[in-house]
Amino acid sequence: MSETGQQLPNKLYFRMGEVSRMAGVEPHVLRYWESEFPGIEPKKAGSNHRMYRRKDVELILQIKHLLYEQRFTIEGARKHLANARSRKKAAPVAGAAAPGVQASLFGAAAGATVEMARLEPIRRELVDLLTLLKDA
Repeated sequence: MSETGQQLPNKLYFRMGEVSRMAGVEPHVLRYWESEFPGIEPKKAGSNHRMYRRKDVELILQIKHLLYEQRFTIEGARKHLANARSRKKAAPVAGAAAPGVQASLFGAAAGATVEMARLEPIRRELVDLLTLLKDA
């Protein structure tokens, strides 16, 4: 399941038309987002068709959520995604030690911080689900 709660088909690659339908945006919007968000990097098939990887589709759905539902600007969404990536990269470093070793080296507060970082994606998904249920 993507971060926005949408179930993606179990495939490695998606054609532009499929991604356009899943995201509910026109193909020209996807091409524009490719130029604005460096994380979207579709591969070109032999026939010069764009083939999006699963991570591209997940990012596109997240961008749509930020722009259309959270009302971010393009620049704001780009910064939000960059901050999220840097937070995601920092979390594994903090939790690299085994829990017992970590607690003894860094104290109980560090362990709680690592646990919060692990729970954050789950919290976000629950908040999105709650929002969907309220809107229904």
